[in-house]
Amino acid sequence: MESMVSLSGSTDSNPVLRDPDVRIMLSVRDGDDAAFNQLVLGYQDRLVGLLRHLVQDQTAAEDLAQEVFLRVFRARRGYEPTAKFSTWLFRIASNLALNRRRDLGRRREVHFAEDESSEVGARPAERMLADKSALMPTRQADKSEVQRVVQEAMGTLNERQRMALLLHRFEEMSYADIADTLELTVPAVKSLLTRARESLRARLEPYLQQGRRPKPAESDSDAD
Repeated sequence: MESMVSLSGSTDSNPVLRDPDVRIMLSVRDGDDAAFNQLVLGYQDRLVGLLRHLVQDQTAAEDLAQEVFLRVFRARRGYEPTAKFSTWLFRIASNLALNRRRDLGRRREVHFAEDESSEVGARPAERMLADKSALMPTRQADKSEVQRVVQEAMGTLNERQRMALLLHRFEEMSYADIADTLELTVPAVKSLLTRARESLRARLEPYLQQGRRPKPAESDSDAD
């Protein structure tokens, strides 16, 4: 009974402890290897899917996901919950992915494969087009062509815009959680998402309304 009261009190003083994954990570900190496996199983598909959209390579995404989990495990003994577990995990993933892309020194279009099975990879082109806050109503079009056009449009976004959009649209993160993940302010996140949506609308609206393919364009810089 005493432990239950203590746990309730600590939860009240630290709302982050209400996150069940934070609680699991605390078990990992205390030496529970099974708890770590539970986190890996719960996040690996989502993490690989997100990273695949950022680095455009399945093998590289899997390698980066493994590195993310390795860093989580190495940091377990010093873990202190200051944010949701998913926020902390995706922050590590975002930093690794951005560093990798900058090391490569090149920009390539985001690859959205139709047969991706992860939550973030489930027909993202169609899901993006269904977001009326981002795009105008769509015309009937061949799905494979629509995917190619959306791929090209997403590829023109800078990395922070793309990451913010993926976290907001597919991970359904709040502005505050995205801000924590990207280590930005909430207004900066809102600005990123607004510019990303405006950029997508500008490139896709002529195609969706009139069938005109957007001209190829280089991706934006990494500036916020």
